[in-house]
Amino acid sequence: MGEKTKGQVMRTRRETAKAYLFMAPALIIVIVFTIVPIIGSLILMFFDYSVLGETRFVGLDNFTRAFHDKEFLIALKNSILFVVIVPVIQILSIFLALLVNRKLPGMNVFRTLFYIPVVTSMVAVSIIWGFIFDTNGVINTAFQEWGWIKMPLPFLDGKFSAMPCLMFITVWQGLGYYMMMYLAGLQSIPEELSDAARIDGANSIQTIFRIKIPLLKPYVWLCTLNSVISAIGVFDVVFVLTQGGPNNATMVINYYSYTKAFGDFQFGYAAAIGMIQAVITTIISIVVFVYGKKGGMNNDE
Repeated sequence: MGEKTKGQVMRTRRETAKAYLFMAPALIIVIVFTIVPIIGSLILMFFDYSVLGETRFVGLDNFTRAFHDKEFLIALKNSILFVVIVPVIQILSIFLALLVNRKLPGMNVFRTLFYIPVVTSMVAVSIIWGFIFDTNGVINTAFQEWGWIKMPLPFLDGKFSAMPCLMFITVWQGLGYYMMMYLAGLQSIPEELSDAARIDGANSIQTIFRIKIPLLKPYVWLCTLNSVISAIGVFDVVFVLTQGGPNNATMVINYYSYTKAFGDFQFGYAAAIGMIQAVITTIISIVVFVYGKKGGMNNDE
């Protein structure tokens, strides 16, 4: 019995060693490109570090500077403003999920078409929409040909239009992902519940709002949390299309941190901005999480 137990222990150790061996390449990549930079930034944010000058310890001065930096405060406001797209994208995703959950001819093709932007690079998506929104792009050319406008509309060049355009692109690109999440939730709901509701006299609209959507609450919580984190961390679409312009109208925290690090070589200040962003993301995520657990996102009611 003892020998058998020893053999089992040895086999378990060999299997564990094999598992770690297979995971080693991914673990090394995560450690080198994620863990080490995070630890480095935690140290760096307390220094005035520049590759072009002298490095010196400044304590909390980088954080003090951030909250007196008008450009950073604009970036902070714009990043929080970006969270406005969260309820929009969730409502549209639920609507689409309800639509594609129906058994109709060609529905699989429809699902695929909506999911294609999700697996497409955000850089590629931004470039495509840049051509569409350009002053000589598809929309302006069509409107001028039809005689609707005389001068091109400044979609990405207007102070008040650039941010809504970026929000629209983000919604368009992420819609398919959340649609599939909600579709998975809808397909996990027993059909017997809807049948019982219909037998009791409920129509299709009542079944959706009284049965299906309440049972989707855990999915709503998870998708909202993911969407909030993505909205605050938006970068690609700003980097490709507007670079924070015009006149800082689309400047967000992620892009501002990038410009300070790789434009002005103020790596310590950029690290402090990144930490502020992480704290804000954590606070908003906790609010969403607490609401999800205590505000009705459970099915344990």
